[in-house]
Amino acid sequence: MVVAGDFKNGITFDMDGNVYQVIEFQHVKPGKGAAFVRTKIKNVITGSVIERTFSPTDKFENAYIERKEMQYSYNDGDLYYFMDMETFDMLPLNSDKLPDNFKFVKEEMLCKIVSYKGNVFGVEPPTFVELAVTQTDPGFAGNTATNTLKPATLETGAVIKVPLFINEGDVLKIDTRTGEYLSRA
Repeated sequence: MVVAGDFKNGITFDMDGNVYQVIEFQHVKPGKGAAFVRTKIKNVITGSVIERTFSPTDKFENAYIERKEMQYSYNDGDLYYFMDMETFDMLPLNSDKLPDNFKFVKEEMLCKIVSYKGNVFGVEPPTFVELAVTQTDPGFAGNTATNTLKPATLETGAVIKVPLFINEGDVLKIDTRTGEYLSRA
């Protein structure tokens, strides 16, 4: 059990059949009236954020979010298959469970499968990936304008902005959280 008076950032709890994570909290002790806890909480499964106040004595069940590392194997239409590296079981997931930044994941990469009570609700790709450029316009010698970017298509099909000196075949380090080019690998 977790008590609202003990909320800290990152705590997950079960409320009204939904799983919430505390993003911000503030203990308020007004001059008149009872103390309360003002919070900003995020529904872990849907991603929606709400603001809510609680009495410091409100109690909730702890919610344990499981993150298991699995290898992305292949996709078949709308189903994406992940392999458990310990049992070698295959887990099929529908494409609606995949985040937008999954476009940077290629086969055989390790991802974290996020679940609550056995129900998978999300996939966390690796933070940094190394991918080859399959198509981009050639860079021109002498073109040294700073902060000038051009589009490049990666081996997974994702398109990002890269500096002018990047050519086809270059392997790049990409931050999957922002989709930005970091460096050549």
